[in-house]
Amino acid sequence: MTHFGTICPTATGHLNTMTALGRELKRRGHSVTVLGMPDAEPNAKAASLEFRAISAAEFPVGTIAKFYEQLGKLNGLAALRYTTFLSEKTTFFFLRDAPQVIKNARIEALIIDECIFGGSTIADFLDIPFITACSALINSVDDFIPPVFTTWRYNPAWWARLRNRVGYELMLSYAKHIHNVISQYRCEWNLPSCVNINDFYSVSKLAIISQQIPEFDYPRPNLAGLLHFTGPHFDSTARKPIDFPFEKLNGQPLIYASMGTLQNRLSYIFYYIAQACVGLDAQLVITLGGGLESQALSNLPGNPIVVKYAPQLELLQKASLTICHGGLNTVSESLFYGIPLVVIPITNDQPGVAARVASTGVGKFVTTSRLSVSKLRYAIQEVLMQPSYKQNALGLQLAIKQAGGIRRAIDIIEQSIGI
Repeated sequence: MTHFGTICPTATGHLNTMTALGRELKRRGHSVTVLGMPDAEPNAKAASLEFRAISAAEFPVGTIAKFYEQLGKLNGLAALRYTTFLSEKTTFFFLRDAPQVIKNARIEALIIDECIFGGSTIADFLDIPFITACSALINSVDDFIPPVFTTWRYNPAWWARLRNRVGYELMLSYAKHIHNVISQYRCEWNLPSCVNINDFYSVSKLAIISQQIPEFDYPRPNLAGLLHFTGPHFDSTARKPIDFPFEKLNGQPLIYASMGTLQNRLSYIFYYIAQACVGLDAQLVITLGGGLESQALSNLPGNPIVVKYAPQLELLQKASLTICHGGLNTVSESLFYGIPLVVIPITNDQPGVAARVASTGVGKFVTTSRLSVSKLRYAIQEVLMQPSYKQNALGLQLAIKQAGGIRRAIDIIEQSIGI
């Protein structure tokens, strides 16, 4: 059996999917150690996985919450720039400290989240194999694919490819300091220079595991044979238990609203959601994702159930509609249960997810720049009343169930590593 190390951002959406993969590896007899900042330890313990801290002195418990408190107040390009700033800060310490932690733990193979910069550099330096896991949208630079931070639709025309290239140049300009840090370490460790931009990311040459399905993405012939769509990676038993007042559900169709666990401090969006649902034959449940206290939004219109955290998987099994920020986890889990969506994308890859929601016909999106109660109510009513959205969601639900999920993902990981 093999000792695997997993590395991902210290964010719920990434930790949930990575620990789910770790649980299946452990079930098959492998050893699994979660590597990350101290704030990730509770998630590892909830999943019954080992944990080793990286850069504990620089990122003591509570540090990540402070970072995300600021991020939660931002949207659009401002949030994207701040996310890049955080990545630059963490990449330096990750490259400095992770190799020794991995050596000390005697880890033999790595599973690295695509959103970790420099993962391939760590694996090259230690000369151990690694697999890429994508909890968010696949983020490789490809002129045929719109950048994930845009709501642009896929179009193979020359002008669209030029438009995409300009978008990638903007993204790369934000990340240039990160690339400089990685290049510095590769030089110091006598590793070859990065040949193309994707080398700066954690892109494995063995396998890329995505929790998307091909029906929810655009054509990627350049990754043929390397990219594997397995469907959502989730395991409810690996998550921290969350209390919820299920006795307050009144039997009306349920609308589940979540703005995730990062970009969730834009309180006006929750007011818009609540007001847009007033008068509908439905019950609204709003989870604040830890960004705000439920008492802070006690006067929302329509008397929705408002909680700091919610057991998402349990509520989705009862829901008729999801309103969310476009995080791939929430969208994928909604589609797993055949639930159509209305998306309000904030930043990072959420606009790209929203574009795919619209292009697959499983929902609609309203950007924050165009957001109003009337526009949101129109989108909610259309998705609830037009049968095609539910039918398309059920079609993707079937595709997800046929994709193989976690078990197929681990099959591919084991085959790629040569186990």
